[in-house]
Amino acid sequence: MLTALVRLHHALQAVQLPLELPGAAAHRTELREMVDQLEDYVIPRVTTLEAPLLTVVGGSTGAGKSTLVNSLVGHRVTQPGLLRPTTRSPVLVHHPDDREWFGAERLLPDLERVDHATTDPQALQLVESDTVPAGLAILDAPDVDSVVDQNRELAAQLLAAGDLWLFVTSAARYADQVPWEFLHRAAERSTAVAIVLDRTPEEAVQTVATHLGRMLASRGLKDSPLFVVHEGPISEDGLLPAGHVADIRDWLASLAADAAARQSVVIQTLDGAVRTLTRRTYPLADAATEQVRAVQRLREDADAAYEEGVQAVLSAMADGTLLRGEVLARWQEFVGTGELLRTLESRVGWLRDRIVGAVKGKPQQAERVTVAVESGLEMLILEHAEAAAERAEAAWRQTPSGVALIADAGSELGRASRQLRRDAERSVREWQADVLEMVRTQGQDKRTTARFLAFGVNGLSVALMVVVFSYSYGLTGAEVGIAGGSAVIGQKLLEAVFGDQAVRSLAERARKALEVRVRELFAAEEARYVALLDSLGLDADTAEELRRASRRVEDARYAGLVR
Repeated sequence: MLTALVRLHHALQAVQLPLELPGAAAHRTELREMVDQLEDYVIPRVTTLEAPLLTVVGGSTGAGKSTLVNSLVGHRVTQPGLLRPTTRSPVLVHHPDDREWFGAERLLPDLERVDHATTDPQALQLVESDTVPAGLAILDAPDVDSVVDQNRELAAQLLAAGDLWLFVTSAARYADQVPWEFLHRAAERSTAVAIVLDRTPEEAVQTVATHLGRMLASRGLKDSPLFVVHEGPISEDGLLPAGHVADIRDWLASLAADAAARQSVVIQTLDGAVRTLTRRTYPLADAATEQVRAVQRLREDADAAYEEGVQAVLSAMADGTLLRGEVLARWQEFVGTGELLRTLESRVGWLRDRIVGAVKGKPQQAERVTVAVESGLEMLILEHAEAAAERAEAAWRQTPSGVALIADAGSELGRASRQLRRDAERSVREWQADVLEMVRTQGQDKRTTARFLAFGVNGLSVALMVVVFSYSYGLTGAEVGIAGGSAVIGQKLLEAVFGDQAVRSLAERARKALEVRVRELFAAEEARYVALLDSLGLDADTAEELRRASRRVEDARYAGLVR
């Protein structure tokens, strides 16, 4: 059982619920409570079943818990008073012989042990008293309905760490909702509970006690002892008359003296806590699974937005869109238009020779085409990356979890990054250098030919770029118009130097190389979204690990290893 519980503890600690999904806040609270109960009570108690019975005195504001604790001990150990909240830090009273059981490595290990009065809610004041029977410890907890959030949370933590609840209420507060929420949890977990009806006028005892008894029975607590503490004078030391608390003191003393009875209470509460923990793990595992699914949906939204951007760039590169404006003007300066384009419409067999003879491009004109292509490609990439960022952000804003992630990012995810322009410039230039190298390599055995020497590496590389930017490959100028005709010029020029098959191969290699670079740029932009998702640290296996750990605990429990 201990091994199984430790594994369950590790599995719970691995659960991450960072996304703002429906019910996530409640599941985070559940997770924290479960980890706390394993650390504060279940695991320490499994290792020390023989430890003293820890009785936690809890209840409503003003019910008289501290006065009751002082009266049970027989002297003041905790500070009662009218100022609320009275108890700000827990006080644990035990017999001197039991001090070894309450070190920091035992129950409630997160609370610092102190031997003096304190108001620090992160400290546990240990008080030794001969009037407390050996085998019993009494813990005074803050109000379960305190106006201070930290006090309420501490009260819940302490009650979850107790073997026995001594739950204190009053004639004025016994029907309040908050205390009954705690008692409902106690009934669900089979926690051993005794109820103290405190500060009750003599004339109201019968009526209130009868009604309270019916409420306990209807909520699964019919076997819980009910003690009545009548109103009475408070001594200067803050104590009730001894006879007013005698029944409670005697009952606790009998439990402390009977090892079998004491262990029965411990086993009842411990077994109920273990059973409840395993039951609570499954909704938590489902919540962890839903977190992973939500991250996957957000990832798919970002992927779709940026893939659409990539496809838009690739389409614009291939359909002649780039062969307009500045690129087309610079290219036509390089190849000339007029007579050459009219010649393309003829069906004369010596078309290639005519094109080669007509092209008068000079190195500086080729450089202008290169610059125009570079600028056109950069603008195309920036435009569609901007649109992709807007689509991704809009998709994420459709869900609360996406909205929260965008807010936490603290950056303009809906815009292209500031780095993109520099990255696009570098990438396009590197691609142009790749194209130049392709042409140079392809023409190594043709450098002695007049055609290769006439146009040079730069001229032929810009022709290859133009061919890459048009689907017009293989069509005639008459069929595709001005832009397409200009592309055909580049195609025919390359064919005249390298041959048909080589041109097709060069164009395909250049196109694929450019696509790779475009995808790299868009992947780097999408990485801003992906990094947010990765930073959440979600593991798809966490939920199943939690379920397996819970089943191991259930198996050990059914095998009777707690008993």
